Amino acid sequence: MKKINREKWIEILAVILTGLLKFVLVDWLHFNLFYITGVCLFWIVFIVLKHRKNHDVLKNWGFQRLHFSRSFLFLIPFAAVSSAIIILYGINKNATFLNWHVIPILIFYPVWGLIQQFLMIGLISANLKFIYSHRFNQAHVILMTSMLFALAHIPSYPLVVYAFFMELLFTYAYFRWKNLWSLGIVHGWVSGLLYFFVLGRDMWEELFEIF
Repeated sequence: MKKINREKWIEILAVILTGLLKFVLVDWLHFNLFYITGVCLFWIVFIVLKHRKNHDVLKNWGFQRLHFSRSFLFLIPFAAVSSAIIILYGINKNATFLNWHVIPILIFYPVWGLIQQFLMIGLISANLKFIYSHRFNQAHVILMTSMLFALAHIPSYPLVVYAFFMELLFTYAYFRWKNLWSLGIVHGWVSGLLYFFVLGRDMWEELFEIF
């Protein structure tokens, strides 16, 4: 048990370090492409290596088809209402809708959203729930996970608020249906629209701005 807990703490610390690197590589140095690519590659290799040792680990994390439809349907109202508000806000602010960059954002951002949800929920929240099952109930873990995810979006305070409430809903959905695919897809679509039409940030352009 102590060995398992130590491994889970190492995973939690690795996720926290990943988040801290964001403040240096993205917010300070603007190495967006290098950060996102590096994080995706590192954690994909981690997933592959873990799967080689334990073939049930993908299912345990939530990389499964089971309950995808239930989880996705549960998140549809959030996605629909959020998207409608985002679009209406964009129309009011005369945002540019006819921009082809929206297409790759909606295609590729869910991949980044999936990685983020795996780190925050599949590792941090699931590990905390396992380690402190005798001390923390599910609500405590959901709240802590949401707060950590929100802090990762500093210095954009609108994003901090958005990330906190989104993660409350997402972590609840994960604990109920344990499916990461639905979380990644909805995260990618809604967040991509939010960045583009509310915050006025072209994530596709920012990705390559160092060049």
